[in-house]
Amino acid sequence: MAMKLPEILIAIVAGLTATPLLAAQESAPACHVGAYALADGSILDIGNAPDGKLRWRRTDGRTGLLTPGEGGDWRSTLGWTDRPDGNDVRFGACGDAAIDLHGVTGRRIDFDVRETRFASGDATLGGRLVLPRGGGKVPIVILVHGSEHDSARDFYALQRLFPAVGIGAFVYDKRGTGASGGRYTQDYLVLAEDAIAAAREARRLAGDRAGRIGYQAGSQGGWVAPLAAKIEPVDFVIVGFGLAVSPLDEEREAIAEGIRLGGYGPDVVAKALDFAEASIAILSSNFTAGFDRLEAARVRYKDEPWFRFVRGDVTHVFLQTPEAELRARGPALFAGIPLHHDPMPVLRNLAVPQLWALAADDLDAPSRETSRRLRQLIADGRPISLAVFPRTEHGIFEYEPGPDGERLSTRQPEPYFRMMADFARQGRIAGDYPQVDIARPRDDGSQRK
Repeated sequence: MAMKLPEILIAIVAGLTATPLLAAQESAPACHVGAYALADGSILDIGNAPDGKLRWRRTDGRTGLLTPGEGGDWRSTLGWTDRPDGNDVRFGACGDAAIDLHGVTGRRIDFDVRETRFASGDATLGGRLVLPRGGGKVPIVILVHGSEHDSARDFYALQRLFPAVGIGAFVYDKRGTGASGGRYTQDYLVLAEDAIAAAREARRLAGDRAGRIGYQAGSQGGWVAPLAAKIEPVDFVIVGFGLAVSPLDEEREAIAEGIRLGGYGPDVVAKALDFAEASIAILSSNFTAGFDRLEAARVRYKDEPWFRFVRGDVTHVFLQTPEAELRARGPALFAGIPLHHDPMPVLRNLAVPQLWALAADDLDAPSRETSRRLRQLIADGRPISLAVFPRTEHGIFEYEPGPDGERLSTRQPEPYFRMMADFARQGRIAGDYPQVDIARPRDDGSQRK
């Protein structure tokens, strides 16, 4: 459902806090965007961020926001907090590819890049193939979107981070966004067909350099990528913070998880689910009904001490937004979404090796039931590897409480990117990933936890 990337919700309610994939303003200095090899042997990625700022990322999950300062310096703040972290950056002039990260110098990495436009159904999509320099075969990861409206070509850091470690990446704008034509939709079958077209185009462009090809998908893409792989098999599928339940059950689980984390038991959860059912009625009617049900729940429970923990994936936004605005804007934002989509038949019958990475404390896409279902599929012999990251939220982000009680993302865990790269290369995870709860297939050559 659109219920997993807050960008869609931000489009409904102006002024909500920006999230990791929110689009940057056009004033961001694009000449500095790229992956850099530093003198200490590490890799630093510089990407776009909102309001003319930049964001740095490392392969070990550390990240910070860069704000222009005096004298050409860019001041860094930790993660999505406003706390200075000392990782200030200075760039060379546009075109000379130089960087200085708090005294460590580096140079931008050159990649083999091919821009393209390719057909998928009734749309022409804009894409980009990014390969490490050289002539040998490399694995290629097709980056499949969540529910955002922003250009993946402009804002996905993985299109550079994967090539920086020897893995190709193909990034394309979702239909109706960025450089892609067609009407924006959240129809999973249409989006799966787009992903298949992207994989074909990546293979065509890569030619003899194409090795293993598979999907990497976040959030809503966790429903799309397995479906695409079932229709036309690839070599692997990587899903981050996705779900093995329906979009409607996602909202129910998200409401229940928020109440539980607030310290309340099943009796309060049962009451709070009135909000979930009201939101589901609104979504199921395509924003033509259900608003009276939501208002009735608000009036009934607004003075209860647990009301402040009513979140859900869309309910908290519905509660803040005037009915007229929801009626006007909701249908386009949630266009085509298959609310009753059951992903389990695909997952039960998918022979393609999959890696699922889940956040243990995910409020937007609660992982409890998805983890249980995936563990059962592993026990049944399906080629699935599961990694549950403790103390992380949606996006596999570690977090800290903000002054208003909201979570502030700080970084991703060190093993996360390394695990995805291992899986793209080998189709399995066999390394050491400290403090991650891992379940593996019996036949992957590793000890199964």
